[in-house]
Amino acid sequence: MFWVPVRRSGPGSVTLRTGRLPEGERVGLAFSTHADLVRVFGPEQEWVRLSPPALRALLGPLGVTRIHVDVRGALDPVVLSLTPARPPAPAPS
Repeated sequence: MFWVPVRRSGPGSVTLRTGRLPEGERVGLAFSTHADLVRVFGPEQEWVRLSPPALRALLGPLGVTRIHVDVRGALDPVVLSLTPARPPAPAPS
């Protein structure tokens, strides 16, 4: 099970947080321990526990195919100016 950072997106619902690689690719974020998540995001960060298959299932429809585990902050290649995961914009008609 992973500890996954989320952002409250409405009453009773949360949105997964994602990061970006330097090349711009969006990646899922997960941590193997709660302490690792707190070390990177601080104690106020909200989180959910998800299995790897559940996390992949939630990220897949968003076009996110990679999960970065145990991000280390500024030393890591993932850019931590995070954005909520959002579905791709519909194609213009």
